[in-house]
Amino acid sequence: MNISLVAEVAPMSRIQLALNVDDLDASIQFYSKLFGVDPAKRKPGYANFAVDEPPLKLVLLENPGRGGTINHLGVQVDCSERVHAEIARLTAAEMFTEEEIGTTCCFATQDKVWVTAPDHEKWEIYTVLADSETFGDTPQLTGEDPGGNTAPSCCATS
Repeated sequence: MNISLVAEVAPMSRIQLALNVDDLDASIQFYSKLFGVDPAKRKPGYANFAVDEPPLKLVLLENPGRGGTINHLGVQVDCSERVHAEIARLTAAEMFTEEEIGTTCCFATQDKVWVTAPDHEKWEIYTVLADSETFGDTPQLTGEDPGGNTAPSCCATS
């Protein structure tokens, strides 16, 4: 009997949750215990966790006085082609997009696209191209809200 197995491999993607925290060390201890994993990357004022179950990229940004708030949300995808496909899909859906190709942000070189939800939450769809030793110099995004305020860029810290 000859049995052939074909495995379908779904493209890797995970939801990203970027949180502002008051005390990075205390937050790292808490989330390490909660998810049972150590940070995948830790730099001054920054840490991220790549959690397999549930599929989650948890980013902690030290922003004293802003702890307990969402910095931004995202979806990490496996390649630049998926980022560009999302740019095309979102544009076709008549959504305003802010594209950053080859940008350095959160200690990584990335391709990404940003959209802003009706209540001003910033969402990014991104892929990591390479690690970086620098936090990044992502330009300030200028998505205006009805009150005339501008939305913060990726990983904005105080």
